[in-house]
Amino acid sequence: CTGTGDLALAYWRATGGRATVVGADFCHPMLVLGHEKSQRANAGPGIQWVEADAQRLPFADDQFQIVCVAFGLRNVSDTDRGLGEMVRVCRPGGRVAVLEFTLPDRWPLRPLYGWYFRHILPRVGQALAKNRHAAYNYLPASVREFPQRDALAERLRSAGLTQVGFHPFTFGVATLYVGVK
Repeated sequence: CTGTGDLALAYWRATGGRATVVGADFCHPMLVLGHEKSQRANAGPGIQWVEADAQRLPFADDQFQIVCVAFGLRNVSDTDRGLGEMVRVCRPGGRVAVLEFTLPDRWPLRPLYGWYFRHILPRVGQALAKNRHAAYNYLPASVREFPQRDALAERLRSAGLTQVGFHPFTFGVATLYVGVK
């Protein structure tokens, strides 16, 4: 779920261009945008773009040091299968990282943010996207339905990871989950 490749570019930059980064997504137009971004960043062959389904990755077992996704696992139709593929292609001792939207769990932030997330954010997103479709209305519902914190950490353990932890950011609006294979 590399989308337009922002995370792939961030990893490439963080290594000073010394590591090869692979960005995979099933959506060809997103990969085209990612490839264009990497060309503007002079990444050259430092980032490889692969059209692939997150539930059937075309990579060998135990291939990558880090396997990560940001704000995309929630959109994979079978979360456990997607996690299983991430673990399968990760090297022993490597890390699997998932960054996802979550809902704050403390009062009064939780109800205030919930109201904002349901009523304001979709309208702002729609206005910025300049379209008439309600593309951003799915976001609050998908976040509410997706496993959060302990529940997602347990699914990472069930997929075969150890030392699983999670770290909330911005008062719990997003959470980073990390596990070791």
